[in-house]
Amino acid sequence: MSRIDVFVAPRPNPALINIMTSVNRIVMLRGVPGLRDILPFNRLAGLRGVANIRHIDFPDADLQRLRASCGTGKATFITPNHPEFFTDWMIDKEIVSQVSPLTASWATNGVVNGLGRLMQKFWLANNLIAQIPGNSAAAREHSVAWAVKGHGVLLHPEGGVGWHGNVVAPLLPGAVEMGLEALRQGRAADPNFKVWIAPVVWKLAFTGNVERALAKECAYVERNLKIERNPTDTLPQRIHQIYSMLLARDEAAWAMPSDESAPYAERQQVLLLALGRRLGEAISFDAADAPIAELLRRSRRWQRENAGDVERQKRVRALADTIQRLQRVGSWASANPSITQEEIAEHLKRIRNDYCRSGLRDTMNRFIPQPVGPRCAHIRVPDPLGLHAYAGSVEDAVAELHRRMQETVTGTVVEVEAGRGFIFHPNPFYHR
Repeated sequence: MSRIDVFVAPRPNPALINIMTSVNRIVMLRGVPGLRDILPFNRLAGLRGVANIRHIDFPDADLQRLRASCGTGKATFITPNHPEFFTDWMIDKEIVSQVSPLTASWATNGVVNGLGRLMQKFWLANNLIAQIPGNSAAAREHSVAWAVKGHGVLLHPEGGVGWHGNVVAPLLPGAVEMGLEALRQGRAADPNFKVWIAPVVWKLAFTGNVERALAKECAYVERNLKIERNPTDTLPQRIHQIYSMLLARDEAAWAMPSDESAPYAERQQVLLLALGRRLGEAISFDAADAPIAELLRRSRRWQRENAGDVERQKRVRALADTIQRLQRVGSWASANPSITQEEIAEHLKRIRNDYCRSGLRDTMNRFIPQPVGPRCAHIRVPDPLGLHAYAGSVEDAVAELHRRMQETVTGTVVEVEAGRGFIFHPNPFYHR
């Protein structure tokens, strides 16, 4: 196997972790006071703060709630939402530094193992656990053992980044499953051993009007993707036009009719259903009533088990990649008549990640996406779920975890909105 697909247990170095906590706080998040607002220093990511998180709103009651779930005699699985790439680990690291500094964090194998031996050693010393697609048994076993020792384990139950800060995507069951195994092992030695699934959510909000900077980024995307701009369109309409044109290209690529007068969501759904049927036929699976997530999971398994069928592999991979990319714009995009600056920024980052492939600038954006302006991170902690006192199924526990996370995200959005923290525009995706 390639080294990228081989699990190596983390070797946490407390001294390095403490140093990186300070580096993260200044260089990655907040920036250098006195320089971060002065030209030309505010254009240098390391001085401005790479993630440009100017303020962190983390109420003490929420911090204490999370702290109470961590410590000796407990196994704690910390499950943050996953609205943004790169910023995710920076905020997560700041959170765990205050509650359980030796928390182990799950990360993609492409980051932990895929950047060379020196970087692998660095990430393992920072206590990162490499997630190996299709082969997570070793990572799970290590996570359970580490959690039983009284250290936290952090993983994103949504899986990949969706770039939708107001909505928690369907959750994966991994944290709950590992929690139940930790409970079994912990209770073997201590009848009072406890296991907590500790959800955390954060919502990012710009600290001012960033429309000019968003328009500049939108112009870059239009040029990159060769999409002509209508001079009279508002910024949200330009975003809608980009997505409409990209959808038309996918329709043409798969020989599907295109009705550009229909709402975007309707066209997207028609194409997704057609591609889903084709993918199901390609892997001999009845996709008629299967959720997209299950269809994609089956396709990944088929690809692993049929590596020798080259031509069919290409078709299955192309279908699965297109479906996965299309469904990332969910029903939430058209649910509300208005759209915020933050949602516009999320659309742009999603488009750049999924479609822009023209060179180093786009590659860097996928690994370290740069916000267009300073932001505040509003961090909240829903009530943790105690598996030691929970009698429901894994599915019930996952559903309850999702409910708590979504309710807290929604409540945080309402709270920020009440403080006039958002700037709104008419939403061109909205359809009654």
